[in-house]
Amino acid sequence: MTTAAQIPALIALILGCLATISHGHYIDQFYCGPDNCYDLLGVSRESTKQEIAKSYRQLARKYHPDLHHGAEQKLVAEESFKKIATAYEVLKDEESRTDYNYMLDNPQAYYAHFYRYYRRKTKIDVRLVVVVTISIISCIQYVSRWQRYDTAIKYFMSLPKYRNKALEIIKDQQSGGNRSAASDTRQRAKQSKAELKKEHDRQIREVIENNMDIQGAYAKPEITDILWIQLFLLPYTIGRYLWWLGRWVWKFNLCKQPYGREEQLYLVRKHMKLTQVQFDAIEADTVEEFLRQQLWIKSYFTQWKIEQENEKKKQMADNPRYKAFRRYMKNHGPGRLTFEE
Repeated sequence: MTTAAQIPALIALILGCLATISHGHYIDQFYCGPDNCYDLLGVSRESTKQEIAKSYRQLARKYHPDLHHGAEQKLVAEESFKKIATAYEVLKDEESRTDYNYMLDNPQAYYAHFYRYYRRKTKIDVRLVVVVTISIISCIQYVSRWQRYDTAIKYFMSLPKYRNKALEIIKDQQSGGNRSAASDTRQRAKQSKAELKKEHDRQIREVIENNMDIQGAYAKPEITDILWIQLFLLPYTIGRYLWWLGRWVWKFNLCKQPYGREEQLYLVRKHMKLTQVQFDAIEADTVEEFLRQQLWIKSYFTQWKIEQENEKKKQMADNPRYKAFRRYMKNHGPGRLTFEE
């Protein structure tokens, strides 16, 4: 199954294949093909619609298949008549003629010709395209979120720490009801090893799902996360943001009230330039440490950031691999290939 990450790559591959076709040969299927529409009708680009129509009628009478006798002559005349009719269809319409002139002036603009040609041919309502596009994005978005959530649950199920804790909870639940435990024992006796393992994993998964508070990009998806619902709720979201902004200005800028916990966390996240999803993925103990250090205050955050950068530089300086890399750069420079150790 094609995942959301593979779709852009697939589209890029298709477009890349089209772009590699030299001299615009793939455009030969458009308009008059390899022939020039003006030359087929015996007119120039400056000719008026009346002159083009007059030339077409004259050539149509000349090459009409019914006016020729013999199978070979009729076949030649029919082929010429088709080309003339195609050329007239292109040049009689102002929009089509403009697109054709653009192709003559810009033969290298492959994608633009492709779009201009099929935009008129298909006659698809732009609103329908928008609806279908949003629907596809919403479906991919929802499926990919469920896949990430399932990956997170399976990861926690594989960790002994969480798996053992889940087993303890299951054991406590079973010991809480003797009658249900006895019936479960009889039922398990009738099951095969594969069925028992499947049921065992199902119980562990259920306990982890009910007790684990997974945040960030791997959180359990909600229907409100998909694009369609977000667009539907956009007026409400904008109104809520304006209300929040007005409240913020009134309380903290004008009335100079102290920040609450929610406002402090918002300012810390803003200073760190993290999204809400990224900030939610940070451990709770780390977040509490941010609050303890009062990182919502800009000066404190700046000092903390400098300390973190210095600590990172110190760790890198003490790292043996980084030391070896610095020696290599000092002795050989960045542009040398060598097999020396």
